Amino acid sequence: MARPTALMKRLLLGRPFRSDRLKHTLLPKRVALPVFASDALSSVAYAPDEILLTLSIAGASAFIFSPWVGLAVVVVMLTVVASYRQTVHAYPSGGGDYEVATVNLGQKAGVGVASALMVDYVLTVAVSVSSGVANLGSVLPFVATHKVGIAVGAVVLLTAINLRGLRESGTALAIPTYGFIIVVGGMILTGLVRVVVLGHDLRAPSADLVISAEWHDLTGVAMVFLLLRAFSSGCAALTGVEAISNGVPAFKPPKSRNAATTLLLLGSVAVGLIVGIIWLARLTGLQFVEDPAQQIESGPAGYVQKTVTAQLGETIFGSGSVLLFLVVAATAMILFLAANTAFNGFPVLGSILAQDRYLPRQLHTRGDRLAFSNGIVFLAVFAIVLIVGFQAEVTRLIQLYIVGVFVSFTLSQAGMIRHWNRRLRTERDPQARRRMLRSRAINGFGMGLTGTVLVIVLITKFLLGAWIAIAAMAVIYLLMLTIRRHYDRIAAELEPDEGRPVLPARNHAVVLVSKLHRPTLRAVAYAQATRPDTLTAVTVNVDDTDTQKLQRDWERHGVPVPLTVIDSPYREITRPVIDFVKSARRNAPRDVVTVFIPEYVVGHWWENLLHNQSALRLKGRLLFEPGVMVTSVPWQLASTANKNLARYDATLTLGPARGPRAARRDPYPSVDGDPAGDTVADRGGAAPARGEG
Repeated sequence: MARPTALMKRLLLGRPFRSDRLKHTLLPKRVALPVFASDALSSVAYAPDEILLTLSIAGASAFIFSPWVGLAVVVVMLTVVASYRQTVHAYPSGGGDYEVATVNLGQKAGVGVASALMVDYVLTVAVSVSSGVANLGSVLPFVATHKVGIAVGAVVLLTAINLRGLRESGTALAIPTYGFIIVVGGMILTGLVRVVVLGHDLRAPSADLVISAEWHDLTGVAMVFLLLRAFSSGCAALTGVEAISNGVPAFKPPKSRNAATTLLLLGSVAVGLIVGIIWLARLTGLQFVEDPAQQIESGPAGYVQKTVTAQLGETIFGSGSVLLFLVVAATAMILFLAANTAFNGFPVLGSILAQDRYLPRQLHTRGDRLAFSNGIVFLAVFAIVLIVGFQAEVTRLIQLYIVGVFVSFTLSQAGMIRHWNRRLRTERDPQARRRMLRSRAINGFGMGLTGTVLVIVLITKFLLGAWIAIAAMAVIYLLMLTIRRHYDRIAAELEPDEGRPVLPARNHAVVLVSKLHRPTLRAVAYAQATRPDTLTAVTVNVDDTDTQKLQRDWERHGVPVPLTVIDSPYREITRPVIDFVKSARRNAPRDVVTVFIPEYVVGHWWENLLHNQSALRLKGRLLFEPGVMVTSVPWQLASTANKNLARYDATLTLGPARGPRAARRDPYPSVDGDPAGDTVADRGGAAPARGEG
């Protein structure tokens, strides 16, 4: 019978996939669009809100600028989409901005881009889920009261969905994502037909409010600063666009073409929805303010400010209508699912960084369902930390947003310009050169535009919280460089020397003994079979009576190996053994010492509690001694005969990482040379030294 943990894992994640099933998890365009576009599409739910509430600082008259601010955001989005279409064709391996910057600008630039993207992915999950909870909380008081717990639960649910694999998560997300596009698109189309074609006089619930300005008599530089701040807030609509360039390997072949087509579809849909919402907001006189309590001077009794999409739904479909609730539900759902873009982009990026030795190698491992499970869990944990730390407050989290993505945008476009310059130096075909020149012009315009937006974002949002995101990027940047230096140092130490390896001059064998029994006799026999130059058995004298009995038994059985007794006045075992082993090679550095440790294997976990495991402590200490090899000689007790090894093997595969044999690793590697350590059995009491119970 399977263990409860194994049953729960199979229930949540499904059965493991063979590695050759990887091609069956690749995504067609119709599934890739909801998988990678939910983040960019979710911006429709808050980017117009951010533009309007920022303009409201100058009063109701400033809303006249909203279409122009929205148009500027659209220009940036179309430019970024066009630029990234060049990227997915030039770099289809899935590295995206990181690969482009690394190849063309150098490793440090690539690490900078990667740190920015990692921060942005984590913030995407935190902001999107928190925003979704806030939308639900506006109609469900219970959600508002327990928003932190519900937000954490939503992240856990998304984590489980993505751990099942890309195709499964894409199928789960396709219906709500397409539902959002249809519902909101239908709302916009209905509103425009009623106002523009049928001439209906639609007025938003907030159209007749009298609002006051927080900043009065704005002119010149102050007004320009406010417009730039509104523009930078609206640029939150661009988050998630880069996810497709990082996730090209997840597409079905032809990967680059399908990714570019999906990117174009994403941009077209997002632009259409944002333009439609801002246009309808102006046609219906909709007003949305930053601080309703202070800015609304007069209005209906008990007025509560609703989101822009909710106000438009009420204006077009009527208060209390089913279609209005459908709009609100679809909006809340897309905000929850926006986090899924990060769950698909972050693990791929983490895998590439791990392969390049900038992150722990565990992030490069695929799980049971062929997803990068460790990266998914890593992202979920840090997103939960942010949600709990900021109490799921969107207003506080949003200020940290979009800095990272525009850092990566700008550096990526700079890298693409160098990419095309390098290609143009060797390309002689006129038609190919024209394509490259066109691509370089697109990327050049994109670099200038995104670089300008980055400067605007830093100026307008730095003191509002953007500095936290910048500090996080710096910390991650330094951490990744530190990890890379560690791996490089280890690789240099493990690099084989020139020529043939030097063989040890002599091999001194030492068998650790606590009492004379079958495990000890097997260890002695095995040590003799290795034909060492010298062989001795060693015991530590912590009790004179026991030591004398051992000596008598040794002589009576006629063991053909001398027994050495080491006195230990303070009843310590480890230090005397270490000193003895050191002395065996002190005058001959080319000699090696092989320590044989007899140990018995038990069949039940509770039997382990009856032994003090001094063998494990000794092994752990001996591993730090140069020129010392440690060999375990196991003796299986009768209780192991009925052990269900198939079930035991199944327990070894628990956890997100899965290798050729995902066994738990012994913290004390054996002499077999595997640097990762040998597989841990249910080891019970060992009999290596005096004092073992």
